[in-house]
Amino acid sequence: MTWPAILAVALAHSIGWGVRGQWGHEAGAMIPGALSALAAVSFLGRSDWLRRFLPCAFFAALGWSFGGSMSYMKVLAFTHSDSAPDVVYGYAMIFVIGFLWGIPGGAGLALPATLDTTRLKSFFGPILAISAAWVVLGQVTEWLGWDPNWYDSDWLAVSLALGAILIYRVWKGPSFAASLLLHMGIGWWVGFLLFPVLLRLRMTPPRGDNWAGTIGLCVAMLWFFRKNDLRPVFEASIITGFASGIGFVVGQWLKLWGSSTGIVTNWHSVTEQSFGFIAGLGVALAAYRLAAQTPPLAPEGNELRAQSAAYAAFLLVVMTWVNISKNLNSVWLKAGTVPAHFYGLDAYTWFSLAYLALAAVILLLLRAHLQHTLAVLPSTPLGRSQLLFAVLLWWIVLGNLSRVLPFAPERLVTEGIIHLNACAVTLLVLICPREHQSVIALSGCPRFPIWAAVSLAVVGLLSWHTLSLYDGPATGAQFRFGPRSNNQQR
Repeated sequence: MTWPAILAVALAHSIGWGVRGQWGHEAGAMIPGALSALAAVSFLGRSDWLRRFLPCAFFAALGWSFGGSMSYMKVLAFTHSDSAPDVVYGYAMIFVIGFLWGIPGGAGLALPATLDTTRLKSFFGPILAISAAWVVLGQVTEWLGWDPNWYDSDWLAVSLALGAILIYRVWKGPSFAASLLLHMGIGWWVGFLLFPVLLRLRMTPPRGDNWAGTIGLCVAMLWFFRKNDLRPVFEASIITGFASGIGFVVGQWLKLWGSSTGIVTNWHSVTEQSFGFIAGLGVALAAYRLAAQTPPLAPEGNELRAQSAAYAAFLLVVMTWVNISKNLNSVWLKAGTVPAHFYGLDAYTWFSLAYLALAAVILLLLRAHLQHTLAVLPSTPLGRSQLLFAVLLWWIVLGNLSRVLPFAPERLVTEGIIHLNACAVTLLVLICPREHQSVIALSGCPRFPIWAAVSLAVVGLLSWHTLSLYDGPATGAQFRFGPRSNNQQR
């Protein structure tokens, strides 16, 4: 993998994360996963991966979405204090959250790049079952006005997912996917019950404790990979985990250092984009090692064709919808950009109808493509991967830009940098990749002790430097320890 490839993957992830900072949560975190996976697959030139560019993008998006359930703003605020225990704790917990975020993200890219066709196909049914259960959950809780709050966690959603998997397993029989998903769900419950419930350990009180469930989920996932001889997937998850954790810490330090200069700008966006870039370097390294160390996948013919079309529909319709639709209530209506009602319908209905029309076009095109290849599509998998990357990238970039109109000068560091990075990564991804490129195996890669030592050094060094930046606490400081503690237990 050459420097243009590494830069392209890192920029793609940085753009996605900068945009995720606007939309937030699980849905927003899907964007960097999909974009960086498409960039990596396009650059590595493995024909078997290029055939699976849609599953790679979909599963990477899904993997990075898991971390979106974790609350971290209060942990960031601990690093704004002038108390050494608070600053060190803040940076350490930021690393933990980033590490947990990156593990499923790396697994999401690695699984479709290494699994045989039968194992990869086995995910489709369970994912549909879980999605259906969550849609029903959303409708029922909204109808009843019920907030099933327990430590502000996703306990009910995880329980429904486990129930859906078990029902599907009874109906269709055991499968690789059902086993992995069951391990993840049970692991989530073990972590959640152990830390906040039994041990009363809370990372960001009174904010949510999904971090605890995510610890259990990640441990169960990694154990499953080792048990099933999926060492490349295990290593990819660890690499992206450490890179993500370090990225989170460095990004927060950059914000505090920048704020100390007196320059007024959106420094939080600097944190988001910097974290995305460093985590993207981890994605590039993980993808490179996977490509260099795993044998070619057996051709699957048209066995994944229908599923791949469904993944394309998800990326283009569902992922963009759940994010861009947030612009309506949170920005456009408040700013008066669109009227609340016109011609007898509310603005949300008009927006939904417009997006439904666009979705219908995409779905009809995908249906036609399954019957006969559309002439408008490139003839090679590389070309189709590049096309999806460019369309998805600019769809998201422009959707994000529409959120901040009319444009203010202080947005240059956010949408302005995102725009320039999008221009650069578009050129890189569309010009540089070649099919059937050779990938030279790395002679070695840092092992767990080295990654851990580097991480500890980064946390310690940046904690020390942060304490030297301010005379007193920075704006927005929170205290967990000592007499100034505003820690709230519940």
